[in-house]
Amino acid sequence: MLRVMSRRGDDRVTWDEQKEGDPEATAAIREAERIFAQERAKGASAFRLDPGKPAQRIEDFDQTAEQIVLVPRVVGG
Repeated sequence: MLRVMSRRGDDRVTWDEQKEGDPEATAAIREAERIFAQERAKGASAFRLDPGKPAQRIEDFDQTAEQIVLVPRVVGG
């Protein structure tokens, strides 16, 4: 699951890694990759979350992650 934090809460894109070759799962992964790249280009930080482990900051999309959270750049003012 890819979660993108925003003012509205969070937007989610989910996929099933086990359905390799399934057109719907492949499309969801491609969409998650696109969103990941778009948000990272805007300065968002990405974290991989795995049960029982501390959050791990990542630079590249990993479709095998159970959950990736994108946190937008914080702007002060």
